Amino acid sequence: MDEKFLSEMDQQLTGWSDPVARLKDALAKNEFALYCQPIAALGGAGGTPIAEVLVRLREEEAAMLPPGEFLPIFEHYGMMPLLDRWVVRHVVRHLKGGSRIPGFSLNINSKTLEDAQFAAFTAAELKAARVPPAAVLFELDEQDVLGSQQACARFAREVKAAGCGVMIDGFGRQSVSFSTLESVSPDFVKVDGSIIRKLLSSPQAQNKLTAVVRVGEAAGFGVVAECVEEQDILQKLKALGVGFAQGFGIARPQAIETTAAAKAAAPATAGVGNPGGKHGTQRGPG
Repeated sequence: MDEKFLSEMDQQLTGWSDPVARLKDALAKNEFALYCQPIAALGGAGGTPIAEVLVRLREEEAAMLPPGEFLPIFEHYGMMPLLDRWVVRHVVRHLKGGSRIPGFSLNINSKTLEDAQFAAFTAAELKAARVPPAAVLFELDEQDVLGSQQACARFAREVKAAGCGVMIDGFGRQSVSFSTLESVSPDFVKVDGSIIRKLLSSPQAQNKLTAVVRVGEAAGFGVVAECVEEQDILQKLKALGVGFAQGFGIARPQAIETTAAAKAAAPATAGVGNPGGKHGTQRGPG
C-alpha cells in the first residue's frame, strides 16, 4: 500500500498533521492538565492518603481530551517516557505548593520502565522542590510485572532507593500466583475491578480478594480495591479487611487543583509511605 496514502490517513486518524510535533509542542507549552481520583482509607480515621493522577490534554475551545484520545499516539511514537516525566515534574510542583492529599500515585508506561535515568530524574525533582519522596508512588500494571519482570524489578528497586513507593495496578486480572510480587516488593497492591465488581455474587472473587488481603498482611503491603461503585461492595470490603478503596462510589476524578487544594493552615508534607508490616509504617491520612 502506498506510504503517502497511509501517512495522509494517519493524519486523519489522529486529527493532527504532524502528531510528533503536536505532542512535543503540547509538552513544551504545558497544555496538559492533571486530574486525580482519591483512594480512600477504610480503616482507622479514614481520609484520603493517596490519589491516582490522571492526565487530560487541552484542545481548542477549552476542550479536555481524555487519555484514550492521545495516549495511544504517545505510545505509538515512543514518547510515553516524555509524558511520564512531565507528569512527575508537575505533580511535584503541586506538592511543593501544598496539598490536602499527601500522596499521589502515577501510572508508569512500559516504555518508561526502560528509561535508566527516570529514577534519578524523579529524585532530582523531589530534592529541588524539597518534597518528601514518599509522597510519590508509581503504579506498575500487572501485565508489565508479568511480562517484563526484570525491568519492573529494576525500576522498583531504583525508585524505592530514591524514597518513592510502588503500587501494582490491576492485580488478579491475569496473575495466578503471588510469587511475581517478590521481585517488586510493592507498598500497595490494587486489586482489579473484574474481581471487585463480582464480590457480592461470586465466592471465587471473594476468595481471591481474601487471599490478597492475607498475603498483604504477611508481606506488609496495603490492599486497594478499584472500581468500587456500590455501597454494598464498600461495606463488604470493610468486612474483609481491605484497607483502601477507589472508584466512582468513592469519588470521581476532578482537577487536581480542586480535589487536592491545600488547606489554608495545613500544608501537606507527609508522605504515604508503606501501610505497615515489615516494610515500615504509613503516615496518617491527610
